[in-house]
Amino acid sequence: MQRIMDLASIGAIEGGGCARLALTDEDAAGRDLVVGWMHELGLTVTTDVIGNVIGTWNVGAGLPVMTGSHIDTVRTGGKYDGNLGVLAGLEVIQTLQESSVVPPRPITVGIFTNEEGSRFAPDMLGSLVYVGGLSIEDALDIVGIDGARVGDELERIGYNGAMPCPGFAPHAFVELHIEQGPVLERTDTTIGAVTGVQGISWQEVTITGQSNHAGTTPMSMRKDPGYAAAKLSVFLRDLADRYQGDQVCTVGKIDLFPNLINVIPAKAVLTLDVRNTDEGILSQAEREISEFMVSLALSEGVDITGRSLARFEPVIFHPQVIDIVERVSASKTPSVRRMPSGAGHDAQMLARVCPSAMIFVPSVEGISHNAAEFTDPEDLVMGTNILLQVLIELSHIEEFEEWHE
Repeated sequence: MQRIMDLASIGAIEGGGCARLALTDEDAAGRDLVVGWMHELGLTVTTDVIGNVIGTWNVGAGLPVMTGSHIDTVRTGGKYDGNLGVLAGLEVIQTLQESSVVPPRPITVGIFTNEEGSRFAPDMLGSLVYVGGLSIEDALDIVGIDGARVGDELERIGYNGAMPCPGFAPHAFVELHIEQGPVLERTDTTIGAVTGVQGISWQEVTITGQSNHAGTTPMSMRKDPGYAAAKLSVFLRDLADRYQGDQVCTVGKIDLFPNLINVIPAKAVLTLDVRNTDEGILSQAEREISEFMVSLALSEGVDITGRSLARFEPVIFHPQVIDIVERVSASKTPSVRRMPSGAGHDAQMLARVCPSAMIFVPSVEGISHNAAEFTDPEDLVMGTNILLQVLIELSHIEEFEEWHE
């Protein structure tokens, strides 16, 4: 808990939250703090070409069992999102060292760059490059919302490492994370054994019309990007209501130009976040949205273009690792449930190269990406104890059952 609070003090914002956007000075200070803790534990610490920090306790033999997450936040972030997964990994290693327990394999803790995607799209950038899903050349050339370039910012903060990507594929990967949703709390459940991660489609839409006087232009003669953006936003909500199930849709950002009270906008730029656990349904939703934008452009006399920011298919975690998480959780608490993740996580990228899964602990009132984000310390400790036991069990497995998603 002290490490969590110490890290939270870097980039602290009103209300007890954190603002450490990826590759900012605050992110660099947070990295420096955690890397210092890694060195105190005697870990071998390396940084790769996309800035992922890998700390390894070199014991045992063979490929390491990996855990970890991220420490970058959204602009209105909380203390626990991502941070728990990294600091719990350090706590596991320290506990094993103090208890003189040596696992048969090394244990590695990863800090992955730009998981949130708030400054640089796509999200999960560091883990995506780590597993070979995006070339380092393309990743370094990504330009953020503030005009900064990933490669330049890595160099500026001193985390442009030398280790190549793709990185090594670990023996297995497990990520501990707060749920960021209300399900565990509302069902009075202590632990979630995460079965997979929803597919994610991020898009930036630009609507161009005709800027004009708000008082003298008749409603029937307007080409209003603001109105078209509002209709698109409502369409996404209606689509999610129609599909129900795991379908969620969000318009998270809208910018109007010139953004004046008495001027019909010339342009609107908005973001669409569309998610589902089923790839077929997600693709169907994307087609419906595309068809609606075509008809909307015709009916309102505007031009509408879309640009993909990120697109990840749903991920199903390895059944054997899920079983271990569920069994270990059930041995420590009677309340455990299998559940999908509605948010994206680094574990979904590691699942491409090794058996992977996740452990969820409750989020009070389901609040996250908010300074009010909170998880009871008892739940944090329980999740970390389960992570410890899961990592030990995974380190004893010589070979996993064959699994194809």
